[in-house]
Amino acid sequence: MTDPSEAAVRTAGLEKTYPPSGPRPAVPAVQGIDLDIPRGEFFGLLGPNGAGKSTTIGMLTTLVVPTGGSARVLGLDVVRDAVEIKRRIGVVSQNNTLDSDLTVAENLEFRGRYFGLGARDARARAAELLDLFGLADQRGGNPFEISGGQAKRVMICRALMHGPEVLFLDEPTAGLDPQTRTNLWEVLRGLQAAGQTIVLTTHYMEEAEALCDRVAVVDHGKILASGTVDHLKSSAGADTVITVAYDAAVPEKIRALADRKGISKVEINDGQVRVFAAEPDGLLGELVELGSAAGVGVTDASQLRPSLETVFLALTGRDYRD
Repeated sequence: MTDPSEAAVRTAGLEKTYPPSGPRPAVPAVQGIDLDIPRGEFFGLLGPNGAGKSTTIGMLTTLVVPTGGSARVLGLDVVRDAVEIKRRIGVVSQNNTLDSDLTVAENLEFRGRYFGLGARDARARAAELLDLFGLADQRGGNPFEISGGQAKRVMICRALMHGPEVLFLDEPTAGLDPQTRTNLWEVLRGLQAAGQTIVLTTHYMEEAEALCDRVAVVDHGKILASGTVDHLKSSAGADTVITVAYDAAVPEKIRALADRKGISKVEINDGQVRVFAAEPDGLLGELVELGSAAGVGVTDASQLRPSLETVFLALTGRDYRD
């Protein structure tokens, strides 16, 4: 038995390097990640494509063997105690892994039987979860003939069949429409309110901000920053973004603002300027005055305080990712 006070997840210097294959060199996917996630927390790994999020989840769920460092889930070592960890966690992957030869209910019942439930208890547990997730009318359906959002909810139901202590979700809303995504968020909030520990990977800023108690921003296999969203906003160097649209060309003097201390960038495009500033006080008024002095009027203006998105961009950059 593990200590109930033991952290849900704890890693130290966790690493994964994939070996070279043909002309491809070795790939350092995860490079020394430290995590400490208490029970009952909703924790998010946030990062762009290829950041190392899925590899990290793979190691925590015993599907990927680390090449360095250590990782413990519920106090158990992910290498030595892999079988016991599998009994005590639930995993929902990005892709639909439901069995098309079974009905929705049978997918759940089969999982319950695999984890030791009797036939009657498995049926009862499946019915309970399908009802809870609003899927009772789909119990006899084919899991590949229902909507993407419904299939994702079925996968979460399946992962919960044996009452896991930690639920791992890898990009749970990828590819879902905004309405379905929002509805799934409500489901996940309800699970945490009932005491479920949840570890989520996502590249949706609004998802992490809406759901997570704490987040870690990951890129190139390293944690760049971690903490509550409010903590990251105040400490990660994110800028306030001031946008001003003019009724003519942007005054040339505005370009010189890019050299001022506290301003990280000035973007000018088609009569509009965006100024990224760590010290924004008075800057919006100055942009209006500079336009007026040049005989140019302002048609629109806004000032956006640091958001999780600006934190993310400040940490990971603005380059496109494959």
